[in-house]
Amino acid sequence: MQASIVIRTYNEEAHLGSLIETVTSQEHTDIDVEVIIVDSGSTDKTLHIAQTHRCNILHIAKEDFSFGRSLNLGCAAARGDYLIFISGHCIPVREDWLVNLIAPLKTCSAVYSYGRQLGDQRTRFSERQIFHKYFPEISKIPQEGFFCNNANAALIRSVWQEYKFDEELTGLEDMELGKRLVNDGKKVAYVADAPIYHLHNESWSKIRKRYEREAIALQHIMPQIHISFLDFLRYYVSAILLDMGIALEEKNLIRVIPEIIVFRLMQFWGSYKGNHLHRMLSAVTKEKYFYPK
Repeated sequence: MQASIVIRTYNEEAHLGSLIETVTSQEHTDIDVEVIIVDSGSTDKTLHIAQTHRCNILHIAKEDFSFGRSLNLGCAAARGDYLIFISGHCIPVREDWLVNLIAPLKTCSAVYSYGRQLGDQRTRFSERQIFHKYFPEISKIPQEGFFCNNANAALIRSVWQEYKFDEELTGLEDMELGKRLVNDGKKVAYVADAPIYHLHNESWSKIRKRYEREAIALQHIMPQIHISFLDFLRYYVSAILLDMGIALEEKNLIRVIPEIIVFRLMQFWGSYKGNHLHRMLSAVTKEKYFYPK
């Protein structure tokens, strides 16, 4: 059995070496692992690191890049029975990460699985709270709904061949695929026992643009979504208060207050900008997706 690790990269020299070494030294007895790099124009040492580790390196021009298109390119080159997706700035926490991540696929409990995401001491405080919300300690195999995240995910190759990723979306290609799979009666699984450290190192403007881009994509997946300016204010204030309460319990409130205020502003302002022009969303669905707790 073979597993193809598909890694999208753009200037990922900080963590790529550790990532490749970790995914290729996983505990397993019957899995042959190949690593495929899909690079969109790195100018640092990313390609040198990939070459040193003898990865299969594919290139996609910046003007041709989309998250779905880059993944489709990597999947088309893959030889594995299972396609594993992990971001270039993520590192598996455990040596059984790979075995656990693909276990629901091997047992036919699901066709698409995704694992837990954690921050470390370098991760912004509010982003750690987001990880806690969307990636809890308890697995759901299979889960209800179509939420999925390709920063740490696995997909049966034959399923990808039938469905493929949407190449036009500005993000959330994982959720869009998950929605189509669930609509066709297939299952998605959340595997808490396959954790990774997700090590974002973004400027404030990049954080805002990330949430704006994802909100634009979400309009295509859930076209009924609309976030009003009052929603933006309510979610922003609620998230700040929630984060400050947690920080107070952890006895580091004074240190992280400025970071909390700015991060949550970038998150919800980007979300507001991305989809405030679209139709009203039902209150229940909107609260579930955007409310910080």
